[in-house]
Amino acid sequence: MTMQRDVHGELRARLKDAAEEHEPNRERILARIERGMTEQTHLDHRATRPPVYGWVRVVSATAAVACVLGLGGYAVASAVKDETPAQKSVASTGTPTPSPDATSRAPAPPADPTPSSTPTRKTEEPSGTPSRTPSATTKPAASGNEDGPLWSDGSVDPHSNEFWAQSNLTFKTSEQLTALTVELKVEQTGGVTNAGAWRSLPEDDFTLTVGEKDGFLVYTWVLKEGRTVPKGEWVFAGQYSHERGGRDAKDDSYTATATAKSEDIAVKGGFAAQDGDADEGDS
Repeated sequence: MTMQRDVHGELRARLKDAAEEHEPNRERILARIERGMTEQTHLDHRATRPPVYGWVRVVSATAAVACVLGLGGYAVASAVKDETPAQKSVASTGTPTPSPDATSRAPAPPADPTPSSTPTRKTEEPSGTPSRTPSATTKPAASGNEDGPLWSDGSVDPHSNEFWAQSNLTFKTSEQLTALTVELKVEQTGGVTNAGAWRSLPEDDFTLTVGEKDGFLVYTWVLKEGRTVPKGEWVFAGQYSHERGGRDAKDDSYTATATAKSEDIAVKGGFAAQDGDADEGDS
């Protein structure tokens, strides 16, 4: 009995080693079984031992093949099971939202003709950033709406209505400007409050300040250090709400100082008086 257990143990060990070292060839095994059965058939005609012994060999061979296939399958399944698939991660990037602020396009007048209650906003240049505003001692005196290469004009936008208005400043320059400061003054005739501002030149090239001073709503655009204004025609506009009814812009005014070819120039102007019985839309 002990010998039989040793034989079985040795057989299992050898089968295990064989399963680990070799991949079972099913076709060759089946061929060997078939060949063994054929040889046994030939031996049956001349066997001197009982026929039962031949079938025992076939059954034993079949059992051995089954053990080999079973151990091989178990080894392959264990190897496959031990392999953990690598986890993959997908990064998700949100879609950026574009800024709603206009740059060089004129905002449309309000659809609902209701006076704006928005408080006056003031945009100031960050501390430490140099300004191109001419000092009070060097600011050239403007004598009219034209000086050297710079020409100007002031007008009330025809799309203004009984609650809202826009003052347009048009400048034409035949030379590149290396400095420019534009100031628009709107008289406080009643309910005048800031409603926005724009310019046809790049927004990032200017610092805008809006505030009230001496009975006027004042818009000031200052060209930033290192920026220039190319030759051409450019528009600056201040928008504001006011009390219902026609508004007279006769006391509104504008000034502009600039530098072209190292020469300081300046222009100024006003707005045509409005008919007291008509609003800006008819001006």
